[in-house]
Parts: sequence; structure tokens; C-alpha cells
Amino acid sequence: MRALCHTDTIAEGQSKGFELEGQSVFVVHKQGQFFVYHNQCPHLGINLEWLPDQFLDSDGCLIQCAMHGALFLIEDGQCIAGPCQGQRLRAVAHEIRDGRIWADL
Repeated sequence: MRALCHTDTIAEGQSKGFELEGQSVFVVHKQGQFFVYHNQCPHLGINLEWLPDQFLDSDGCLIQCAMHGALFLIEDGQCIAGPCQGQRLRAVAHEIRDGRIWADL
């Protein structure tokens, strides 16, 4: 397991990207929970964000792919709109320990 950051680093309703061991991942903080995914759209395999740490739609309710606008549920990565509808983001196993987010890469 690798420490990504302290939980205080990502405010409620925000997201943040990380590069670790050659892998791109991101974390979303929603309703006191942290969700971690590989930063890869299932449609073309590209990174999701168009600006650093911008993984959410304008309402902060869904994860959005900047390339084609695909929308994903934060809670499980399921694509609910766009060219990869029915597919999902790859979740990263993680845990919160000692006030930090640890990811199993």
C-alpha cells in the first residue's frame, strides 16, 4: 500500500489526481467517503481530466471524462452517459489509516 495524501488535502466535494509507480489515479471525496479510481476512461483509455484535479462535472455530482463528456457515478464508477455507457472505471483498493488515504497499487 502507498500513501496518497492526508485526508484533509481533499475537501468535501472535490477530487485530486496522483501519479504513483507509473500509474495515474484520482480520489473523490463525497459525503465523508473517499473513492479511488484509475485515471483512465474505458472508452479510449485516456486520462479523464482536462485541468489538474478536475475530475467532476460542474455540479460536482458525477465524474466526467473531458474528451467525450462521459459521466460516471462517484460511488461505483458506473458509466451512465456517453460512449462507454454500461462500462465502469477501475476502482483502486484503498483504506483510510492514520488520517491518510492508502492505495493498493
